Amino acid sequence: MEVRVSHLGNVKFNIQARSHSVLCDQPAENNGEDTGMTPPEFLLASLGSCAAYYAVEYLKTRKLADSGVEVTVTADKLKQPARLGNFNIQVVCPVSLTEEQTLGLTRSVHHCLVHNTLLSPPEIKIELTIAQAAVAQS
Repeated sequence: MEVRVSHLGNVKFNIQARSHSVLCDQPAENNGEDTGMTPPEFLLASLGSCAAYYAVEYLKTRKLADSGVEVTVTADKLKQPARLGNFNIQVVCPVSLTEEQTLGLTRSVHHCLVHNTLLSPPEIKIELTIAQAAVAQS
């Protein structure tokens, strides 16, 4: 998997994955134009859309529902170091479920790739490359 992030000016970025592009920006109070979600909002969106995908797949596979799932994700801003924590995923199911189906749906949502990634912090390697033009100007 790969995404490419390009600076568009000020605090705005274009994020591209495969043939899709989205804007990332900051609200006006953070010197942005509020033309896109912030990086932390993208993290919540990633977690929420992943949870929703697994919920929908569970319901569709069992012919319980094929639309109507809604997911809300919240998190708190924590400090030292600055990060998000205390994530809460609320899944709204559009149909009544038995206790067994409720457990199954919950188990299914727990299979979310993003959820599992956050439960087991990945190794993150940062590589810095200096553009040749910048080196020549030094």
